Amino acid sequence: MLRIKTFAAIHPHPSNAAQMASVPYDVVNTSEARELAQGLPHSFLHIVRAEIDLPPQTGSYDDAVYAKARTNFERFLHDGVLIRDSRPRMYLYRQVMNHKSQVGLVCCCHIDDYLNDVIKKHEKTRKDKEDDRTRHILELNVHAEPVFLAYRDEPRIDGMVRVDMNDRPLFHFIAKDGVTHTVWPVHDSQAYVDAFASDPGVPVAYIADGHHRSASAARAAAERRKANRRHTGAEEYNWFLTVLFPASQLRILPYNRLVRDLHGKNAGQVLKELKTVGRLSQTSSTQPPGPGAVCIYLDRSWHSLQFDPASIDHSEPINSLDVSLLQNRILAPILGIGDLRTDKRIDFVGGIRGPAELVRRVDSGEMAIGFSMHPTTMDQLIAVADAGSIMPPKSTWFEPKLRSGLLIHSLD
Repeated sequence: MLRIKTFAAIHPHPSNAAQMASVPYDVVNTSEARELAQGLPHSFLHIVRAEIDLPPQTGSYDDAVYAKARTNFERFLHDGVLIRDSRPRMYLYRQVMNHKSQVGLVCCCHIDDYLNDVIKKHEKTRKDKEDDRTRHILELNVHAEPVFLAYRDEPRIDGMVRVDMNDRPLFHFIAKDGVTHTVWPVHDSQAYVDAFASDPGVPVAYIADGHHRSASAARAAAERRKANRRHTGAEEYNWFLTVLFPASQLRILPYNRLVRDLHGKNAGQVLKELKTVGRLSQTSSTQPPGPGAVCIYLDRSWHSLQFDPASIDHSEPINSLDVSLLQNRILAPILGIGDLRTDKRIDFVGGIRGPAELVRRVDSGEMAIGFSMHPTTMDQLIAVADAGSIMPPKSTWFEPKLRSGLLIHSLD
């Protein structure tokens, strides 16, 4: 069973929560983070993207960045911008976007459950990004941002959540993007511990978003264990910050693709080759009608391509994904795209930016062709993770994103 526990949270004063809450570190680059934090001296971006407070030429992984993050964090604590909770608790975190709600349990999960695949993965991680967040954790001695986890719905837990949401919230605000964020302290945390551990309970969880944060938490714990000659396993650094959501509530948006050139071909030649892959037709739609199809923006026109359903083996969790069909049948054989992780000719456009961003970048001449995808489903993600497999890069984009800075977990 998945183990969960309470933690003594570090969090902003309720009056300052809206200003402090920020997007996760990995959904913006440095210039975007600097712009978002402008005029907001207590934005959590000053901690998770501390390079915004340093000269522009400073590299994201420079020693000064981690030192600045630690200085900013300590200043926020000293000034009372961040406060320490008096006792360990769990919390509920609700997000409402476009009238759709998702409510997660904020708690700590055990590092060993991550290492032993009780918490299941579906993506590979990059060492440089792991190195960065591991150092960030160890320098600040906190998990600054939670890992976004999903679990199969459990009615008993759903009922407990509904009751606790009747209490007075700790935070409640509407962010500039229109998403409403509300956090409640849980009345009886032990009841959640028992519910997760009961039969059927919650035997496993799935990483929805935060593979690098999870891997970095595990590496930081390993370093702390190694350095502690009196390590017993009961230390706080053996746990990491998570938000657990019922899978049915989660929304995955498409992760669209752009290719910089047509691999030495013209538009007519590419369209001719696409006709051999599936049923191709011009369309006014910018999004595919369902799985097994893709909309293609080329030469200032939209085209719909439907793969032959009989050619898709749905018993294969990886090869039946739309992103795999695109890669195996179009990107590699027609456009010469090899490794999606390293090929500089391909770019990815996630989530809310939508097909309009494909049109803009192709019409500008920056890119040659765009692919509007049908989103991966939660059922597909769970099937891949249960099979112990790894999805192609940029297969899922969860929205809304968890806000950083609302609840922080100290390693001691």
